[in-house]
Amino acid sequence: MSTINRAIIFLTLVNLTGFCFAGTPSREQVFNTMKTASTFMLEKASYRGGFVWSYLPDFSRQWGELEAKRTMIWMQPPGTASVGHLMLDAYHATGDEFYYRGAQKIATAIIYAQHPSGGWNYAADYAGETSLKEWYGTIGKHAWRLEEFQHYYGNATFDDMGTADAAKFLLRLYLEKRDEQYRTPLTNAINFVLDSQYPIGGWPQRFPLMYDHPYPDHPDYSSFITFNDDVAAENIDFLLMCYQTLGEARVREPIIRAMNAFIVTQQGQPQPGWALQYTVELQPAAARSYEPRSLHTPTTAENIMQLIKFYRLTGDSKFLARIPETIDWLESLNVSDISKIEGRTHPAFIEVGTGKAIYTHRRGSNIANGQYYVDYVAGNMLAHYKSAANIPIDELRKAYADVLAIPKDEVNRNSPLRESVRMALPHYFTLGKVSFSDLNFRAQSQHLKNDNESLEKKAGNLISELNANGYWPTPLFYTTNLYIGKPKANIGRGDNRYANTMVGDKWDTSPYPVDNPVMGISTGAYIRNMGILIRYLTENASTKTAVK
Repeated sequence: MSTINRAIIFLTLVNLTGFCFAGTPSREQVFNTMKTASTFMLEKASYRGGFVWSYLPDFSRQWGELEAKRTMIWMQPPGTASVGHLMLDAYHATGDEFYYRGAQKIATAIIYAQHPSGGWNYAADYAGETSLKEWYGTIGKHAWRLEEFQHYYGNATFDDMGTADAAKFLLRLYLEKRDEQYRTPLTNAINFVLDSQYPIGGWPQRFPLMYDHPYPDHPDYSSFITFNDDVAAENIDFLLMCYQTLGEARVREPIIRAMNAFIVTQQGQPQPGWALQYTVELQPAAARSYEPRSLHTPTTAENIMQLIKFYRLTGDSKFLARIPETIDWLESLNVSDISKIEGRTHPAFIEVGTGKAIYTHRRGSNIANGQYYVDYVAGNMLAHYKSAANIPIDELRKAYADVLAIPKDEVNRNSPLRESVRMALPHYFTLGKVSFSDLNFRAQSQHLKNDNESLEKKAGNLISELNANGYWPTPLFYTTNLYIGKPKANIGRGDNRYANTMVGDKWDTSPYPVDNPVMGISTGAYIRNMGILIRYLTENASTKTAVK
């Protein structure tokens, strides 16, 4: 999923009214607001404990990454597991068993959605598999730019944290009270991560492996070793959490093997970068139509940072050995006229072998007549998946220099891979980044600090802005066309009007931005607003609650 797609829900997170709360919010007022909003989400918005991303107020339409049926639940953040994490955060902040029961209700939906193999698909449907297949064959199939939804595999995916977020939530819930009803689905999730790992250490995008969705010019990519959307990084992090909190000794070797996969997949000179995905023979491979076979500069920059983390975890300098040459290579790829790539610093895709920058474009108007293509001409880039990026060369060099400055005996002293180190999970997962792969995770998971007056004002405004129905009305900046059937293949062929838009013609069911958004219900806004109230409770001396 592209950054733009992932931002669909987060673009709705704004303050909606000019009302100001008079005075200092009391602990009771904050508690009441949190409980009212959470009761609405659990009893009105959710479907049997599961959530999508946004809803119209009358629930006549709702959306995950695409429009969803009312019986569907979404696993990608900020979906069902994300609300589960929020419930546990609220439980820790308030001590109110209401939130633990809410987390249990959500766990029931997550367990329902769990694939027999132990992972999760993007979405599940309480109306059954026939209903889900019908959705894939209509709304999913006609989302021109979201090719991952155009075919129903019937398996599970690591894409977009759908499996990782659900697995981490089950881990948290089990550890909370050691309730044995959650141990089996948690164990199944751990087994899924281990069973799906290739011997070389990487993971496919989907598992169990399927090969039934070939493209006209290249094979199905879902079995390829994948770095895209942090597949490997998220799996490593989940296994580290299990190693530390459950004492799962069997996951240690797969963690090491996964880290080594970053080394063996890096290309040699003169192109020491990484691709988004690889064949099992470790050759760079294409994926979606707008993800050509190439080396990918954003992935390369991200993997440099991962290697630095792996050095901190292991103390093994092999993870640092090729970083300087990789940064030099990235720096050599910048372009002189960045206006051609919309102000970005680097091309995203580098052709294997020639070292030339390649760019993705499209023509046509929908799934039936549309076509993505690749050339060497900068500009005219896709709106939803740019073939240029901002690569922070100076930041990469600084991160490398900083880790070199750490005394050798201090590098991995606090690593969760050391038998002498024992770490508990942080109390809060929705207030900041939590990563056991980063030795600074304790600092990362701390609340994002604001001055007390600003936080007090935000909390007060949220108390005022909760409406009579119990939710925070939020502008829904993205919508979708209704599914109206199969388009005619010849209509719109060669049309260039949609080359740079988020959506094609009326047959395209892809999400797109609107100028005049309707007010609705946002799962992401709920999580964000609850996070502000939790921060107010835990950071304000007059309302601070003992952490469980």
